[in-house]
Amino acid sequence: MGDGDLSKWRDEFPILSRTVYMISNSLGAMPRQTARNLAEYADTWATRGVRAWEDRWWEMPAEIGDKIAGIVGAPAGTVSMHENVTTAEMVALSSVRPSASRKRLVCSAMDFPSMIYLYRAQQAAGFELQVVPAEGDLTVHTGRMLDAIDDRTAVVAFSHVLFRTSYIVDAHAIVGRARDVGATVILDTYQSAGIIPLDVTALGVEFAVGGCLKWLCGGPGNAFLYTRPDLLKHAKPSFTGWVSREHPFAFNMEDDVTRRDAMHMMNGTPSIPAYYAALAGLDIIHAVGVDRIRQQSQRLTARLLALADEYGFASAASREPDRLAGTVALNVPDAPLVSRTLKAREFIVDYRPPVGVRISPHFYNTMEEVDRVMAEIASIVATKDYDSGETHSLVT
Repeated sequence: MGDGDLSKWRDEFPILSRTVYMISNSLGAMPRQTARNLAEYADTWATRGVRAWEDRWWEMPAEIGDKIAGIVGAPAGTVSMHENVTTAEMVALSSVRPSASRKRLVCSAMDFPSMIYLYRAQQAAGFELQVVPAEGDLTVHTGRMLDAIDDRTAVVAFSHVLFRTSYIVDAHAIVGRARDVGATVILDTYQSAGIIPLDVTALGVEFAVGGCLKWLCGGPGNAFLYTRPDLLKHAKPSFTGWVSREHPFAFNMEDDVTRRDAMHMMNGTPSIPAYYAALAGLDIIHAVGVDRIRQQSQRLTARLLALADEYGFASAASREPDRLAGTVALNVPDAPLVSRTLKAREFIVDYRPPVGVRISPHFYNTMEEVDRVMAEIASIVATKDYDSGETHSLVT
């Protein structure tokens, strides 16, 4: 498969006509159809008013969840929608009750900081946090994770793909160990869903979280929670709300009859505009296929690493193709300034300490764009011709 096989999709993403867009691990490019879908949302609100809830809106979380389910290997009716992954993870965590003999929550130091903040806060609810340290190369050693999981472990929560280095963690081994000791797994798929093949059913995880913001090209406000079907039948998350009820419009405060599908795991009123924004990206990912996306991604990341060696740039990215997802980070001199300058020149990347400039091509990128962005980095590093950056931004 070459760039030409996927070139027809480039016209579906307007930003590609004016930038070299290489940061899909942070925010996927917006499909052209998304603007029309959001216009449909606005028109529906304007013309149907409150009737839009009964027309489509109330069941949209299930509609979007089922589209995601087909991408991550989940059965229909098992994926609920949430505002962000932190919220989705909290719903999952609130379904587990720590006990005196089983209260340990195991995670890794390379998980996204928002998760670590959440896990620390759960110590007030009786969890005992154990953070497995990172290795010197910023990976997570499988053996250390396995050693941390024992019969005192209530929850094992970890990232399938590490956000800084794009390292693919050995999920099979970790989930297997958790199963052996009877611990619940919450797998964070934010950096894997849509860029590498993923089958949460085959993995056997109790819960998986993720979002459409990045590789699924669905924009913010579209996080998801997969709940294994057998657990979904009797899960009792303490973080719940009226949307989860079988008869929400009865407004019965004593109602404890919940829905039997994934909306059982939801809480407050859903964010309908976000769902309209997610539709086009999910449809495109389905049409292209994650296997094809993975093949193209591996070609592009291999080229990035080859050019990194040619230019003499250090990278924390794994050199094992089966351990690298979609991002190559380059630890070049003055990396924050290089990142800012690239963006000013319409090469869209970002910077993350301590790994440097992150470059994340998707299926819609080409080998020629990889060559261009690497040549531009080499030029900036050589000349130190940095953008003045007179307008300071918190976002890097």
